Amino acid sequence: MESSFSYPELMSLVGERKIAVAVSGGADSLLSMVLLKEFGADVIAVHGCFLGSEKSKTAVAGLEVRCAELGIDLHVFDFKAEFDKMVIDPFVKAYLDGNTPNPCAQCNPQIKFGVLYEAVRKLGAELLSTGHYVRIADHAEYGRMIARGAEIGKDQSYFLSLVPKEKVLNAVFPLGNHSKSETYSELERRGLRIPLPTESQEICFVPDDDYRQFLMERNIKLPGPGNVVLSTGEKLGRHQGLWRYTHGQRKGLGIAWKEPIYVIEKDLERNLLVLGTKEELGASGCVAEKVNFLVDFEKWPETVHIQTRYRQRSMSAKVRLDGDNLVFEFVEQHSMPTPGQIVAAYTEDGAVLGGGIIRNAL
Repeated sequence: MESSFSYPELMSLVGERKIAVAVSGGADSLLSMVLLKEFGADVIAVHGCFLGSEKSKTAVAGLEVRCAELGIDLHVFDFKAEFDKMVIDPFVKAYLDGNTPNPCAQCNPQIKFGVLYEAVRKLGAELLSTGHYVRIADHAEYGRMIARGAEIGKDQSYFLSLVPKEKVLNAVFPLGNHSKSETYSELERRGLRIPLPTESQEICFVPDDDYRQFLMERNIKLPGPGNVVLSTGEKLGRHQGLWRYTHGQRKGLGIAWKEPIYVIEKDLERNLLVLGTKEELGASGCVAEKVNFLVDFEKWPETVHIQTRYRQRSMSAKVRLDGDNLVFEFVEQHSMPTPGQIVAAYTEDGAVLGGGIIRNAL
């Protein structure tokens, strides 16, 4: 099928405008900065310190060296207080509410395209650039929008589906047509050393991605033990706090049963952990709240393609608006979406229509 989209060249997006590149110290943002500089843009580098960690100090030290070599001014901002309030606090609250949060759902719109975006505008930058693997696309009906990166395995459009339209369309993504391996080879060809050569972990502020240990060290009152039951109501044992479990979890339940069983519900009101078979994990749809529209809803097709997890193969769903929420009805039954995660909606060609936070499965 012929694509409905065209992908403007990076040069046409950049021109000679002043662009702030959000640099983390990793390979992706470093190459983004270099490419924009080579295209003739007036480039400045910006780095947000969110955690006050040794890793952050190492990143800043390395970035100071690389930016000096490239003749690019580096601006460092302390956003630790904002990050705690806008990302970490909602992350903790979501677990207490029985959900499984995706911190990127808060970080991208609130921090990178929130406080950092406002900071670079004060520096006179017209555009913000990041190292996300996404593309800018032009559509005859929808206009300019963001679309999947060329390398589907590294595509990060899912994480940008909650960024407001006016901000994401004032962004530049130089790596959209690149693969990850090309990023490393391009940096090596230029002889540029990466300040932080290791890949970032899944949750940047949670050591070893152990969210349970992280929550226990937050000095907060965590909900206590309760009963574990089957969907039929049969008691199987005790759980150690609902916040320790996620929807769909199979391992680490501490329950022996004659067949594989999974978490299918967390009943906060009765403090029950409800388990069921794989068949009971199926869902016919989901409801999304806190919706962000990158294309006006009246222009959406009746059937869209959605993702409810990162790197998940997209699935078809009929969509309708219900007040401030979106209701997705899967064309075919799929595994139960996890409340608290992002659901991103796409056109058939892979352009992002919008996104929201999964409230519940259907």
